Amino acid sequence: MRMQFRSILCATDFSEHSNRTIPYGVAIAREFEARLYVCHVIDLSAVTIYGEFQLDPIGQQERIRQEAQEQLSRMPGLQEVDWEPLIRVGQPAAEIARIVEEKGVDLVIASTRGRSGLKRLILGSVTQRMMRTLTCPLLAVQSPEEAFIDKGAGGVRLKKILVGSDFSADSVLALNYGLSLAQEFEAELHLIHVMEPPVYPEFLTPAEQGQDMVRADVFKEKLNGLVPEDARNWCSLKTTVLRGQSYEELVAYAMTQSMDMIVVGVRGHGLVKSLLMGSTTDRVVRRSPCPVLTVSAHTAKA
Repeated sequence: MRMQFRSILCATDFSEHSNRTIPYGVAIAREFEARLYVCHVIDLSAVTIYGEFQLDPIGQQERIRQEAQEQLSRMPGLQEVDWEPLIRVGQPAAEIARIVEEKGVDLVIASTRGRSGLKRLILGSVTQRMMRTLTCPLLAVQSPEEAFIDKGAGGVRLKKILVGSDFSADSVLALNYGLSLAQEFEAELHLIHVMEPPVYPEFLTPAEQGQDMVRADVFKEKLNGLVPEDARNWCSLKTTVLRGQSYEELVAYAMTQSMDMIVVGVRGHGLVKSLLMGSTTDRVVRRSPCPVLTVSAHTAKA
């Protein structure tokens, strides 16, 4: 199934880290001919500690809004696409979720770092709450360097995409998004399944070791079966079965194979595996060397 991005939202607090969401928004909006919203949420809880705000809250709020409007208008690259600035006042995660519903947003792009420069993807943080609750995919951009910004090509570098699969509904949806992005950006697609290793591999009998090899072959055949036949005509595809901890293997593969994006589901099979997959997704996003697109079949729009 081909996935469409008709409406994209980039969230920024005007820090250097969060502004790196803009090239991704511009690049994806350009390829999918989508409308791009660039949003700044004025979090009053972060400014009410200042005396000037307490003395003149209405006037100060308006001055903050005007300054935000000016900063949005000066952002480079936006003239390449159909875009609209949005300024809201409130709690960032709640306001962004509200905009997603109001505007019918298909993709939110946010940074895992803010003005402090500290990693923001900890339990209860804005980005993680959005990952759990948004009714659209979330692209978490955390590259500390501009390694993925291809200024010479006028956009981002997106030539190698990794999709992690545990064969759940979320991971099937992740593959659909990965295929759609690979088609638009003419990128390689690497489809990965990670097998849980035996608890005591050194005690496996030769017969059990043989069974483990057979399982790996079965999983690889199952991965190949997920990819539509027509996609093989235009997509450079590689399927791989690895052994180990899912998040460690996915991150290590992304590093060694120089991936430009990872696409994963938020939840896995069943209640217990959903919790495990959620933990895996959190860890992948925190440790990934490249942006991570998280998708959920439970909240996806019809």
